Amino acid sequence: MTIGDLIRLLSDGEFHSGEQLGERLGVSRAAVWKQLRKLEALGIPMEAVKGQGYRLAEPLELLDGGVIVAGLSRGVRQHVTRLFVEETLPSSNQFLRERFAQGAGHGEVCLVEQQSAGKGRRGRTWVTPWGRTLMLSVGWRFESGVAALEGLSLAVGVALARVLEAHGVRPRLKWPNDVLLEGEDGRLGKLAGILVEMSGDAAGPCEVVVGMGINVDLPQAFRETIEQPVGAVHDQAPGLSRNRLAVELLDVLMPLMATFEQQGFAAWQEEWNRRHAFAGREVDVIRGERRESAVAESVDASGNLWVRRAEGRERLAGGEISIRGQG
Repeated sequence: MTIGDLIRLLSDGEFHSGEQLGERLGVSRAAVWKQLRKLEALGIPMEAVKGQGYRLAEPLELLDGGVIVAGLSRGVRQHVTRLFVEETLPSSNQFLRERFAQGAGHGEVCLVEQQSAGKGRRGRTWVTPWGRTLMLSVGWRFESGVAALEGLSLAVGVALARVLEAHGVRPRLKWPNDVLLEGEDGRLGKLAGILVEMSGDAAGPCEVVVGMGINVDLPQAFRETIEQPVGAVHDQAPGLSRNRLAVELLDVLMPLMATFEQQGFAAWQEEWNRRHAFAGREVDVIRGERRESAVAESVDASGNLWVRRAEGRERLAGGEISIRGQG
């Protein structure tokens, strides 16, 4: 029995006794009790009523690999060699890196309900509540080498923005790999992060894993534990299902991966700049421990960000930026 098995039974909105749950899952009541305690520890709110049993306090939609594959358009399905849906992993990117090490990985997709060691910006851990985000990684083998993949993480940001905009969400893009959402207080909070990891030859075949972590439905209590402003898809599109979002995202993402070597970032540049969160604004350029003030301009066809300082313009190929005073 897994946590997912238990949630599937409890998510019908009905009350279930410990005895019923044990029978359905083929385990003892003690084992059920242990898993119920785990749900509480994962921040999944439960209701318990004496004489009636247990149910989830609010519905939780689980990821469903069959539903996602069936929803993909035929052309996109040809690009997906295998789709994994896991309950918990240290990291979906790491899972696909290991698949590459085993000789697989290309065209593979991994979705996970919760990551225990996902990576965010500057090597920080990206912690997520169980079942309330969309954690998705795609593996792809490119022939032309790392140099041909400049701007890939920015193009992925545009792909996600396109999908969300179709549902009335208004995301903004932050160079080089964040997707932001404006909150009710007018501050931009992090909606999604993109992590592209590459290994292989600078000029020859290389293996790439593109990982995305998207906040779909973040409980207020969880938001209060995070030190920076955050946003979630359901803030602006409360009815959007995680499985639907996965389908629509893969419908854009897989063709992007298949054509990026030929098209490069130039095909996505204008769309990125149109959604640029900080164009013309004063920002801090962060490189290691160094912070320098500059005015953000646009990104070029290689995905580099141009900034302007008193001593002239500079092209940033690495590092990151933040709005002054916002970390």
